[in-house]
Amino acid sequence: MRVTLDRPWLELDLGDEVRVLSWSLTRPGFVSAQRIVWREVRNADLPEDLDVLAWYRGELAARGAGDAVAMLTSRDLDAFETAEAQVEGVRAFCLATVGLSNAERVGTRMDRSGKDWGTINIALHLDLPLSDAALLELLSIAAQARTAAVMEAGHHLPTGLATGTGTDCIAVAAPPGDAPFAGLHTPQGEAAGRAVHDAVRKGAEFWMRHVRRPDDP
Repeated sequence: MRVTLDRPWLELDLGDEVRVLSWSLTRPGFVSAQRIVWREVRNADLPEDLDVLAWYRGELAARGAGDAVAMLTSRDLDAFETAEAQVEGVRAFCLATVGLSNAERVGTRMDRSGKDWGTINIALHLDLPLSDAALLELLSIAAQARTAAVMEAGHHLPTGLATGTGTDCIAVAAPPGDAPFAGLHTPQGEAAGRAVHDAVRKGAEFWMRHVRRPDDP
């Protein structure tokens, strides 16, 4: 995996065209892609009357990255975290940016108007060829690992312990194949969960120590 930081862009080169599943703005669902990208933004970049999707597609086209699975964040991209795990020959790699400025407790909502949306964006690559069904299961493992890491960081809100943010995005990637499962009892599930947990935990702890403002709940 090759990670390139070229502000305001962060790019993960997946090495080859693989199957990617996400709810990204520009290429959601099951797609084939060779890279996953982040675009750093500020409130001034996104005025209320802006068609964000059209603007972002234009930005990606200008960079020659229209084929990428793409995410947005106001988190400082210099603060990206990576983690790897290998279990029984299956290797997982995670790249994450972690901000909790619009954190939420699942099942509740807070008024986040006027805040920078730091968000949590995660890209996970597994080197084991997976079926689409297994990729869906992998997405659930990544979300579970994200939630566990955020809760362990201990960001308390008026609504309870934070479990994520209101604008999280996760992209999971693997070569297309026949492996039918990627659950917690499998080496691929263990490796993926550990990589995501470790990357998000590092990012969340850094945010709590160095970024959290006195007015953050």
